Amino acid sequence: MYLLIVALPLVGTLVTGLGGRWIGRQGANIFSTACVIISCLFSLIAFFEVGFCGVPCYLSVSPWISSGALKISWGFLFDSLTVTMLVVITLISSLVHLYSIQYMEHDPHCPRFMSFLEIFTFFMILLVTADNFVQMFLGWEGVGLASYLLINFWYTRLCANQAAIKALIVNRVGDLGLSLGIFSIFFLFGSVDYEFVFSSASLYVDYTIYFLGLSINFLTLIGFFLLIGAIGKSAQLGLHTWLPDAMEGPTPVSALIHAATMVTAGVFLIVRCSPLINLSSNVLFLITIVGSSTAFFASIVGVFQNDIKRVIAYSTCSQLGYMTFVCGLSYYNVGMFHLVNHAFFKALLFLSAGSVIHALSNEQDMRRMGSLLNNLPITYAAMLIGSLSLAGFPFLTGFYSKDLIIEITQISYYSNLQINFGIFSCWLANISVFFTSFYTFRLLFLTFIKNNNNYRKHIENIHESPALILIPLILLGVASIFIGYLTKDLFVGIGTNFWSNAISILPTSCSLLEVEFMSYFLKWLPFILSILGGFSAYVINIGWLKNNIRFAYLHTFRRIAFFLNKKAYWDKLYNFLIVSYLMKFGYAVSFKNIDRGFIELLGPYGISRTIKSWSIKIVQIQTGQVTHYAFFVVSGLCLLLLLIPVWSFLEVFLDIRLFSFCFVALFVA
Repeated sequence: MYLLIVALPLVGTLVTGLGGRWIGRQGANIFSTACVIISCLFSLIAFFEVGFCGVPCYLSVSPWISSGALKISWGFLFDSLTVTMLVVITLISSLVHLYSIQYMEHDPHCPRFMSFLEIFTFFMILLVTADNFVQMFLGWEGVGLASYLLINFWYTRLCANQAAIKALIVNRVGDLGLSLGIFSIFFLFGSVDYEFVFSSASLYVDYTIYFLGLSINFLTLIGFFLLIGAIGKSAQLGLHTWLPDAMEGPTPVSALIHAATMVTAGVFLIVRCSPLINLSSNVLFLITIVGSSTAFFASIVGVFQNDIKRVIAYSTCSQLGYMTFVCGLSYYNVGMFHLVNHAFFKALLFLSAGSVIHALSNEQDMRRMGSLLNNLPITYAAMLIGSLSLAGFPFLTGFYSKDLIIEITQISYYSNLQINFGIFSCWLANISVFFTSFYTFRLLFLTFIKNNNNYRKHIENIHESPALILIPLILLGVASIFIGYLTKDLFVGIGTNFWSNAISILPTSCSLLEVEFMSYFLKWLPFILSILGGFSAYVINIGWLKNNIRFAYLHTFRRIAFFLNKKAYWDKLYNFLIVSYLMKFGYAVSFKNIDRGFIELLGPYGISRTIKSWSIKIVQIQTGQVTHYAFFVVSGLCLLLLLIPVWSFLEVFLDIRLFSFCFVALFVA
């Protein structure tokens, strides 16, 4: 059963991708969806056995790599962390497959699309079930490849090509960091197996190396490399630029990338490597700073975006920041709790946005929407549930994990625990709550409440989506209401032993029990900020300020708004400082001098041109006159007699037989 969880998506992608021409659109849809649904059912059974019954499963399949001290086997580890991720991945993927059957019904390449979705699911499952770093890295690279294929699915569009290449190249930076981390782990431990590395990590706490006269703690270096990998894959500040542009793919792709695969891989890596990361306070500090900065930056940039999918994309970036910095505070269980909750309401938001786009003939600009409340009631209800859950409305799924994260930062701040570094994250997390609520309600008001601003021909064709699109929305809507409440005590409840040895948490003096006895003001502060954000969005977009926007013409406000609408010029900065110089170097040096110069002259093209030019000159010598031939023979004989002293000198150092052979071969050739 456990191996079928991994194998079924692979079988689905091979049959759908290679046999799509014969089984057709309907066969590809049914077979791929059936494979991932069966894998989901097996994942639920595994979750019961491993999570509830406390019986982790370890499978060693076969040897893979054996070279000296490096010995790697195909193995699969099913502990509580793995089965939790499996349920999220397979459940969201099943609903996305079901949604895609109707959403992509008019696309001529539907079997290829379903195959790409399936291989995306397979590589993510391979990533989370691996029992060693190299097998995990295979899945890590696989989800990067699958994301490139899916973002670039409509490959005739230039913007899709650019977005896919951008995602691939930016992720290569993070992949380089992760690969260096794996090399460092093997150098220090002599193994890449989780079991060996995590169990012996505490023995190397004081192991240092010297580089350029500096003493560097080796575990800190490993944690830093792993963090770079997580920053690239989970789109944290600095390597986040690929995530908003990934919206060029079809909407189901966006839902799968942002909810269950790809971006969650970085957070999973941090949680999985918690025994290593906990041993370095400097790495924990960096994780906290990066995560909280990402949460703040993405939330404030999302306020000034107008593309409905791009707004939701920046909300993903912000929520990933929450997951990351709470891991930096060594509350990995809370980070995983928010990851699970976020998967359901973020998939709901993206699929609801796809339903809106489908109804409006592929219109994505929120400024051209409006008054869809009566035309799309089910989609509106789904979007409302997802938005309220994202904003942390009480008793919805997002409330239980997001507010818990903010309360942890507050208790860390007021407890003055230096090891937790909660001061920085406390301020930025609370500010992010306000802006998250603002752009969430702004999306609702502009899309469903405000007067319609679309073309008449599109307004007349507005209709509710078909059943196969609405069923996943309804199921995700129910999950976005109840999942947080049902799983809170299991994942982060006082005294729960669900995670067992899968996660290592620092024994700090600030426990989740203290969070329960915080002051009422601190507990209500996130809700108050959410209400203020929603009220501000109402006042500005459909309230009394909608016709009184003089503040929007202030010079300072316009500069700030333009700056944030352009994503703080991160892309321009990278293009100016890095990309332009690399392009110039690639053209002037790599292309013109090396490729078209050195390599081409020594390659088949250069050799063929040289032989051709020599053959022309030799033909000119062949005049047919005996006197010319006699001149060449006598000249050659004289030259040979002149070379006899040189011959005697070389005979001392070289074997005369070898030299004679080379000499004859040269003239024969």
